[in-house]
Amino acid sequence: MFRTPSLRTHLLLLQVGIVFLVISVTGVVAAYLQADSIRDAHQARMVGVAESVARLPSVIEAFAEENPAATIDPIAELIRQASDVTYVVVTDAEGIRYSHPNPERIGEKVSTDPSVPLSGETFVGTEQGTLGTSWRVKVPVWSNGDVIGTASVGVLESELTADLLERLPILVGWLIAAAVVGSIGAFSISRLVWRRIHRQEPEQIAELLQSREALLHGVGEGLLATDRLGNITLANDEAKRLLGIREDVLGLPAAEALEQPIAQLLLERPADERLVLAGERILLAKVSGATVGGSSVGAMLVLRDRTELHAVLRDLSGARDMTQALRAQAHEFSNRLHVISGLLELGQAQAASAFIGSIDTSGSPTGASALASVTDPELGALLLAKGAICREKGIELVIDSDSVLAPSEPSLGRDLITILGNLIDNAIEAVVYQGRIELLVCEETDSSVLIEIHDDGPGIDPAMRESLWELGTSTKAGNNHDGARGIGLALVHRVVTRRRGTIAVASSDLGGAAFTILLPPPATTPVNHPKQKAGRA
Repeated sequence: MFRTPSLRTHLLLLQVGIVFLVISVTGVVAAYLQADSIRDAHQARMVGVAESVARLPSVIEAFAEENPAATIDPIAELIRQASDVTYVVVTDAEGIRYSHPNPERIGEKVSTDPSVPLSGETFVGTEQGTLGTSWRVKVPVWSNGDVIGTASVGVLESELTADLLERLPILVGWLIAAAVVGSIGAFSISRLVWRRIHRQEPEQIAELLQSREALLHGVGEGLLATDRLGNITLANDEAKRLLGIREDVLGLPAAEALEQPIAQLLLERPADERLVLAGERILLAKVSGATVGGSSVGAMLVLRDRTELHAVLRDLSGARDMTQALRAQAHEFSNRLHVISGLLELGQAQAASAFIGSIDTSGSPTGASALASVTDPELGALLLAKGAICREKGIELVIDSDSVLAPSEPSLGRDLITILGNLIDNAIEAVVYQGRIELLVCEETDSSVLIEIHDDGPGIDPAMRESLWELGTSTKAGNNHDGARGIGLALVHRVVTRRRGTIAVASSDLGGAAFTILLPPPATTPVNHPKQKAGRA
């Protein structure tokens, strides 16, 4: 069965073929140039010999003698032998030879056209003569300004060919040596390429590439890799979605294409996993060095989306707090029922009625009537749940009577849940037992949304206010090595920034912190001067 040659064999044959093709062309060109050089060298010698013969006084004077051949032929033969040419022929103006290597040809008319030298010009070319095909030069013989004859010098073409063949072995030797060196180089290169691709064939490489693409784009985690210089070399679909980066990100520096905290992770390569924010997504990031053959080639970033998990944990925490509040209320109601039952058994109906009238059965925050103007059911439910949690913790949550809000779009309601949920949670953790939180959330006449929240906690150190919105910054005691803290305010800041709003923190009249947020209407510029509720900082 026929077996397809390996990639290594293909590379070797291709390179050897190229080497031999180049050497063959080079050899032909070199041989042509050598032949041309030989011809030029003979031409220069023949022109010199012909002009020397034509200018010899003895030759010119012999034309006037009764038998010019007797004087000219010996001179021409001597010059022919000395100059290593095939012939030296001198003729008169009629083309009659006065000299020739074959004495029998003397006195005959030349077999080629002498018109060019007789016209005073020099002729150079190949012609067929009595001795054979020759490369020849013909010059005029001048006397007193008139052309009285010609001097012709030539070399047989067979002699030129012999000279070329004599020099070709050296040229061929060099060409063979070049072919051997090229073949060895081709073998070495093909072997090097084969080893560099880990001895894989093209079909195997294609299969590996397809498997790699399927794996990278099929996994649920985001994968992003950089090279030694920090340029992005790989980013799967999930990484592009989570990080919000464009499709043509490959080749760009990570510092330019990614947000600064994520690019910093790739630079520092921490050993532990970190929570990071990409836009408004909460991601769990793990960075590891990428190595090939024991050498570092860059860094690999693995991203897992924890946005939904964070929301679920926050909802779970709220549900846990609500459960504890309901359990406490159930215990309190049980005690009250026991009191009422005892009063009735004692016949103290009036006392029982008075006791019932004094019971506050509301679990709502103070000023809960303002919730009637908050038409978003999810937002209203959030405020009611936070009110119940505050009641259980002994905290008074006061909703300002001016609160009125009817979100014009679903996304605004979701963003307000994120903003209010995180700010109220921070306020609850800041205040102590019997503390106080005041909240105002309303829609202004220009359709902008104003949010104010005040607490009587310890407040925020002015030195921290510049970095308060950075991921990982937390006012809570304890370390933050796991990155689980400092997410809420960073997320609130990003939501406000996306909506082109403003957010400010100051000291509250209650003694704690005061957050003021203004979200402008859609497709408008942000309003830079939010109004403050009278009497608040």
